[in-house]
Amino acid sequence: MNMKALWFALCATIACMGAQSASAALNNPSNADNKTVGAVSQSKLSLNKADQQQLEAIPGIGAKKAQAILEYIKLNGPIKDKKQLMEVKGIGEKMADRIAGFVSFG
Repeated sequence: MNMKALWFALCATIACMGAQSASAALNNPSNADNKTVGAVSQSKLSLNKADQQQLEAIPGIGAKKAQAILEYIKLNGPIKDKKQLMEVKGIGEKMADRIAGFVSFG
């Protein structure tokens, strides 16, 4: 697992479980089990609620694309689907497909 994917998994864990639960799990890794790992890998980051750092953790998204996504949301409101995501400068169909695998649009 590369560092960006690992960072995304950590951010998704914090978003889904809450900071307190995630912190407890990180501080006591001996209690981790395969169910927790499976839940993290299936979690999706809410695109419209994500911050710069969380967006950058998505594989293929750097600082510039993350900023473009945030700017688009600020100017146009929430992104509702993959098609609308392609309206963000620098994001084409392939990139939107890749991003959609890691995020939810709700």
